[in-house]
Amino acid sequence: MVAAASVVTLVGSVAGTIAALTAPREGPDVRGSVVTDRTHAAQAARRTRPRAPSGHDRTPGTVPAARAGTVKPAAPAAPLLYRHPGSQVLDWVRVHPGDPRTGVIAARIAGRPAAVWFTDPDPDTVTARVRAVTAEAAVRGRVPVLVPYAIPDRDCGGASRGGAPDLAAYDTWIDAFAQGLGPDQVMIVLEPDSIARSDCLPEADRAARFASLARAGRVLKSADPKARVYYDAGHSGWHPPAEQAALLRQAGAADADGVFSNVSNFRTTADEIAYDRQVLDALGGPASLGAVIDTSHNGNGAPPDGRWCDPAGRKLGRAPTLDTGEARIDAYLWVKLPGESDGCRGAAGTFTPSYAYELARGAP
Repeated sequence: MVAAASVVTLVGSVAGTIAALTAPREGPDVRGSVVTDRTHAAQAARRTRPRAPSGHDRTPGTVPAARAGTVKPAAPAAPLLYRHPGSQVLDWVRVHPGDPRTGVIAARIAGRPAAVWFTDPDPDTVTARVRAVTAEAAVRGRVPVLVPYAIPDRDCGGASRGGAPDLAAYDTWIDAFAQGLGPDQVMIVLEPDSIARSDCLPEADRAARFASLARAGRVLKSADPKARVYYDAGHSGWHPPAEQAALLRQAGAADADGVFSNVSNFRTTADEIAYDRQVLDALGGPASLGAVIDTSHNGNGAPPDGRWCDPAGRKLGRAPTLDTGEARIDAYLWVKLPGESDGCRGAAGTFTPSYAYELARGAP
């Protein structure tokens, strides 16, 4: 009862936040089922996590000395990420203003920017859906994070199975997706699981998938030169960095903007920083290649038993930001929205308030 009373108090204290979050939705509803980034527990148990480097590798730029009587110009602020108004968590907050969990979920999850997923492989609708997000983000001066998730044999037939019927259809879908991008900066997390979890495919089918992913990167960059496209690096408890880099190279990642890791998983940010840098070093390519890390669930790290499906005892990680202060780490993102199930506490990709509440109560 004490805990419930404290939650009620918090609900009252964030009433203004909830009012802002429950404003009428703008634009069409764009959401998607969330990927389940599978942890291979047996492999993870045999590996030692790479140690995170100490300190920062970034070299500060030189700033001309200010003349006497003048004001030193401020450094340009990092751009802000976009929060889409049509997420499942926002819908739940709007419908449940009196739930004792609403204040916590609204303040710690619903108010954060998160990725927008596109899972319907219909090319006739995806252009308008992407354009609705990118146009609204541009009006607000924010950077949206988009997740195309329609590769054939998605999730190897697991809980998030689906996708386009074949790679020719997928190529058409990517062309339509790209038409909705516009001219402004976006971040694209291209097909979670598509590379790290490609071992379910025969060798010829894997090579064809990688060729299609390489094409997708070129199409997206051509449609919007300001788009930053990141490829699937799995996570630090999965494939060794050199092995993952070899797969990424086949899929064209060295010609894009870098890699993403930890989507729908729980590996610590320090582990992911070290792992991603090792992957990038092994990948080669220009020095500008970077990495983005999903920090939405990793505040307590991964469960000791390697459980990946909605495990207990987890909490939110670092807030989404484009200013990480870490060399070669471009962003901390919430790619999988906290509270959307892997398929154990609810149907895969559906918002589960009890799970969200657990994650949020342990938030920093």
